[in-house]
Amino acid sequence: MTHYRISEAASLLGVSDDTVRRWAAAGTVDSTTDSSGRQVIAGTELARLAQETAAAAQDPSGIRSSARNRFVGLVTSISSDSVMSQVELQCGPHRLVSLMSTEAVRDLGLEVGSLGVAVVKATMVIVETPKGQS
Repeated sequence: MTHYRISEAASLLGVSDDTVRRWAAAGTVDSTTDSSGRQVIAGTELARLAQETAAAAQDPSGIRSSARNRFVGLVTSISSDSVMSQVELQCGPHRLVSLMSTEAVRDLGLEVGSLGVAVVKATMVIVETPKGQS
């Protein structure tokens, strides 16, 4: 079973080491000690906590959709030519890039600093793991 040190768990959850230590002390997350005497958290426990603590910005669109992957964020960059545009959004810790027509950028009134919702509906998702992990 995969185990994560407190600092690794904190990084993956986007919180401080102290927050993870407080959660462990309060019983919010189960931790154990590894063979080196360091406090660690099982990967399954960390996954459970990640799902429970995941917080997304409120979706302002009010639209009902079959797409479950909706990321609310801010437009951080727009690169356009006469036909196509590349729009970048920062959605929490995630940077998403969308290619769309320049006409769509104009119609949506997109500009740097605009609020946007990136909707991802994909038929294929590739998952990668670090080298040496089994």
